[in-house]
Amino acid sequence: MPDSQLEQAQTLIKMGQPEQDEWALSRVEEALPNRRPVIVPLALWQAHREDQELAPWLPSDTELGPELAEELAQAPLIAIDFPAFTDGRGYSLARLLRERYGFGAEIRAIGDVLVDQLYYMTRCGFDALALREDQHLDDAMRALGAFSVSYQPAVDVKEALFERRLRENGDA
Repeated sequence: MPDSQLEQAQTLIKMGQPEQDEWALSRVEEALPNRRPVIVPLALWQAHREDQELAPWLPSDTELGPELAEELAQAPLIAIDFPAFTDGRGYSLARLLRERYGFGAEIRAIGDVLVDQLYYMTRCGFDALALREDQHLDDAMRALGAFSVSYQPAVDVKEALFERRLRENGDA
């Protein structure tokens, strides 16, 4: 497969900081690209998962069960595709990977990733965010710091605000 069919993130934020993306992205399901490292469709990764310079991307409608999660535990990173910013299934996939299946490596949001979503994506377990081409890094960095306190527990903060306050005041 020619490298011209590969995508490269214009703007990647990893662990809250801008970073040069080492990984290319292939959306072609039939052919394994020559370039490495590369993120490929799930079925292609499953067929070649011994190659540590390959990582899978999951479509938003992926049925994530224990067997697939066990396979994915070997991946150097997992990308989750957002085909449209209105499709929220990727948030659930990230939370399941982190909380139920204990996936500790990078989980990357790809596809229609907008600045408005970044804070919520990080709360659900994404630690790498590949912004859509028309999104600006300065706006993204401001969006990540827009909220200083979260009320609900999530992947990033396990306790609700009232629980943290009780613990800090010695009432828990």
